[in-house]
Amino acid sequence: MPTQRLGLIMHGVTGRMGMNQHLIRSIVAIRNQGGVTLSNGDKVMPDPILIGRNAEKIEALAKAHGIARWGTNLEAALANKDDTVFFDAGTTQMRPTLLAQALRAGKHVYCEKPIATTLAEAMEISKTASKSGLKHGAVQDKLFLPGLRKLDMLRRAGFFGKMLSVRLEFGYWVFEGDLQPIQRPSWNYRAEDGGGMILDMMCHWRYVLDNLFGKVQSVSCLAATHIPKRWDEAGKEYTATADDAAYATCELQGHGGESVIAQLNMSWATRVRRDDLVTFHVDGTHGSAVAGLSDCRAQSRVNTPRPVWNPDVKQTMNFFDQWQEVPDSMVYDNGFKIQWEHFIRHVVEDAPYAWTLPEGAKGVQLVEAALQSHKERRWVDVPELKV
Repeated sequence: MPTQRLGLIMHGVTGRMGMNQHLIRSIVAIRNQGGVTLSNGDKVMPDPILIGRNAEKIEALAKAHGIARWGTNLEAALANKDDTVFFDAGTTQMRPTLLAQALRAGKHVYCEKPIATTLAEAMEISKTASKSGLKHGAVQDKLFLPGLRKLDMLRRAGFFGKMLSVRLEFGYWVFEGDLQPIQRPSWNYRAEDGGGMILDMMCHWRYVLDNLFGKVQSVSCLAATHIPKRWDEAGKEYTATADDAAYATCELQGHGGESVIAQLNMSWATRVRRDDLVTFHVDGTHGSAVAGLSDCRAQSRVNTPRPVWNPDVKQTMNFFDQWQEVPDSMVYDNGFKIQWEHFIRHVVEDAPYAWTLPEGAKGVQLVEAALQSHKERRWVDVPELKV
């Protein structure tokens, strides 16, 4: 089977997400498996060049993973006609400018989310990409999580009946940095550096809600900065200027036209007592299910127990034991890697691809609507975006 090369410019992969999920667990893993298989059986082998500002760091990263090409000159990389795809996992503030620069250079573009910090910028780069005739995509990795794929299978099988509500619980305690070292970069808690829970996570919840549960129609959101003082990587105290938690309610139009209510609680100032760091609890007339990152448990209408409310007697039911696990019916690969394979097929053989930059713009739209709702303390409609 013939193998063709795909030149790939990877920018911003020295950061945690870019290095671990996109470089090591996606592109390096794809190379180690012998490339991406096309519909005709041919193979595509990505040949990345790593681009970053710190030459020493980017060289060490390339050598550690058997990558021959690296550099610090993005303009020179974009000028190389042998590399046809540009990927960005750098800062959100720089992303629209970098994507536009790559599109002008004739490159297909793929990027982390959010695709911009404002809806105006997101719409502008989406329109530029759509008019260019080039392929474009935005990361929507949560759709490929095993837990959510099992949840979606239940939905497609009609398990829920009429879907009623979704309850999302996300988060964990991020250490302040004085007593214990921080486990997330300090920029996440500075609004001036692109930080904030709403900007970081609402763009994820938008594509999850739209694809699995129903189209977002409106949002009511309250943001909070629960921990106002933190310490950075150097142990220096700073003031947190970004929201570290948000509590939202969304009205959805379900895939069958029904009204679905989604409650979204997200916090970096909460301690976990649930099945996973994120859980999606879906209730329907015929059944309910709870999914985490990997697992999904369901309870059908005929298996629903009858608890009795009696505050004077200690509860004897173990509610966690009353759910049936949805089994692993297949091998679930890394979600970032799966979407990379989809995008590579899209570029090389024009395979169908739904997760474009305009879809990424929808995430930024919900971010802005949630921030507006918080600022004005009211419900905000989320109209259909037209690119």
